[in-house]
Amino acid sequence: MTRTPLASAVSRRDFLRVSAIAGGGLLIASYLEPLDAATAVGRSAASDATLNAYIRITPDGIVTIIAKNPEVGQGVKTMLPMLIAEELDVDWTQVRIEQGDLDTKNFQGQVAGGSTATPNNWLPMRRVGAAARAMLVATAAQQWGVPAAECETAKGVVSHRASKRSATYGELATRAATATPPDLATVPLKDRKDFRIIGQRVRGVDTHRIVTGVPMYGIDVTVPGMLYATFVKCPVFGGKVASANVEAVKALPGVRQAFVVEGGTNLNGLMPGVAIVADSWWQAKSARLKLKVIWDEGATAQQSSASFATQAAALAAQPAQRSLRKDGDVDTALAGAARTIKGEYFYPFIAHASLEPQNCTAHMKPDGQLEIWAPSQAPAGGRALVAQTLGIKDTDITVHITRSGGGFGRRLANDYMVEAAWIAKVAGVPVKLLWTREDDMQHDFYRPAGYHYFTGGLDAAGKVVAWRDHFVSFGNDEKSFSAGASIGGTEFPQHFIPNFALDASVMPLGVPTGFLRAPGSNGIAFATQSFIDELAHAAGKDPLQFRLDLLANVQTDSAVAGTQPAPYDAVRARGVLELVRDKSGWGKTPLPRGTGMGVAFHFSHRGYFAEVVKASVSKAGKLKVEKVWAAGDIGSEVINPLNAENQVQGSVQDGLAQALGQEITIDKGRTVQSSFDDFPHIRFADAVPVEVHFLKSAVAPTGLGEPALPPLPPALCNAIFAATGKRVRSLPLSNQDLRWS
Repeated sequence: MTRTPLASAVSRRDFLRVSAIAGGGLLIASYLEPLDAATAVGRSAASDATLNAYIRITPDGIVTIIAKNPEVGQGVKTMLPMLIAEELDVDWTQVRIEQGDLDTKNFQGQVAGGSTATPNNWLPMRRVGAAARAMLVATAAQQWGVPAAECETAKGVVSHRASKRSATYGELATRAATATPPDLATVPLKDRKDFRIIGQRVRGVDTHRIVTGVPMYGIDVTVPGMLYATFVKCPVFGGKVASANVEAVKALPGVRQAFVVEGGTNLNGLMPGVAIVADSWWQAKSARLKLKVIWDEGATAQQSSASFATQAAALAAQPAQRSLRKDGDVDTALAGAARTIKGEYFYPFIAHASLEPQNCTAHMKPDGQLEIWAPSQAPAGGRALVAQTLGIKDTDITVHITRSGGGFGRRLANDYMVEAAWIAKVAGVPVKLLWTREDDMQHDFYRPAGYHYFTGGLDAAGKVVAWRDHFVSFGNDEKSFSAGASIGGTEFPQHFIPNFALDASVMPLGVPTGFLRAPGSNGIAFATQSFIDELAHAAGKDPLQFRLDLLANVQTDSAVAGTQPAPYDAVRARGVLELVRDKSGWGKTPLPRGTGMGVAFHFSHRGYFAEVVKASVSKAGKLKVEKVWAAGDIGSEVINPLNAENQVQGSVQDGLAQALGQEITIDKGRTVQSSFDDFPHIRFADAVPVEVHFLKSAVAPTGLGEPALPPLPPALCNAIFAATGKRVRSLPLSNQDLRWS
């Protein structure tokens, strides 16, 4: 499928602001179309789009590019400036990158989430660079009295071959600041054959600073007169403070203040708790150990993982609460099927567990202005939450965006921001709030658990003729899902099976949930791709070829096809499957019992990925993942292949950690796990080799932070079945007995 580029309706005036900067130079700022306009064919961009990114060129020829989006490890602080620098036609060595603060007047889309940075900025950021280049060329042409069309650019220099004249961008920048900006609709962009930066392996702009320990994360922030704070919340979600020995805590060494925060009932906002403010973090943490709180635990204390499993089984045995999708006649097709297969699948709650715990520094000044330093993925949302909670205006809050030590969706919630702001307001001094590892693990917005009850029907030739999934999840009413707990009616394999039903039932939940890397897909892919593997083996078919055959079975019903805003592209899905088949040598070499290869694929966040896992299992049940092959289609360009490979490799290791041993267990309304000893990440010694391949297609480039993760858990579990004959229907694997004989 080829997507038609969006024709922009943004005016020249709306697109660019140009001004001279102090000391001479050029400042160019762009306006970015809203998300929907930037990604959806046939929609017009808003006429009142706001400034998005800018370029600063100083007389010495150095180009400073502001990185507007939060950097949480996904590489946008390097990638977005690469787009601008490419069209500006400068050498990458001339470029300097600065992290932008939150500025909703001048920037739009300052968020890290959903793998949206690439699709939202692919054209707008290139146009920023192209417009600046055009203005510099126009300035040189005017000075030399020659047609602009005769001028060329390269590595920050404008030249005119016929007259043998040239000028650096630094020499032209001040006068170029007064040039008329070009029209967005007509500013020429480079042909891909002329790219010198896009497609090159560019090291992350912060890499050297990271490995040498230069402070840049939220946890590194220090400001004059700063005190340290810890905030203790009820171990049961939603619980309140009944009483606390705050007077005794105030008398402890170094403690400046200790007070109860009444908070509210919004799990995404300021929750009840006790704040301790001290001269040092160690003193605050030590005082916390002396804190004694009697909690009013509330209704969530009755909830547990065990009770959820019991409720799910009961719901699955009843008619579903609602239908999310129904094509054909599933009951009749199942009744007439040559073979019927059932499978019950479960995946648990999972914590984000970023290496940098939640933190924030805040200073409420005497004039009512609030200054915040936060490693947030959604700083604008955090500012709005703080303003609402403290009863102040958004315009009275300045938010400095720091680099985040991992986010994975956790920092889309801004509870730590509002906690720091509230404590700083009460304390009357700058306050740095630090969560402990236990705080971070036990007060997360978890990836929701999910239960899938599948029934599939095969005809005599082994073709899938019917599919039913009764999905049991969480929600506070039968018509909605908890955050991150939903499934869509267009989820694969809908559109490829003539008789298809997706039903859903939900149970109430007091545990906060949210969006974990590849939300929804990270659990759904495990269940659906594992069950597809069951169907393949039941049909006596090669699992990879079975998937290719399934993708060839596109249903042509216009009512079915028309339900998806971005129709599932079977050609692209088949492409990555065929690529990973060829690169992994699938089926070419017989494997001994105890060693197997498994395959899975998934479409997530506009990206298609297929992965093959080779794993061995000893008779005693010891699992070894030997290698992973990953093939992805993220559009026509891989902007930074070095970072792209890193993202895929990281996603695979992340998915592997989830599959092997990550599980959050709820007991009496509280989280059982507390740190990396009982919620393990992959350690260096356990990391697996990952071979990455990309298939380019005629689609605008899309993001890469998430789509490579979902295929890994099912591919691993399918490899285990190939090795041992034992089907894994529940994660994590640490709960499974993999012994075989």
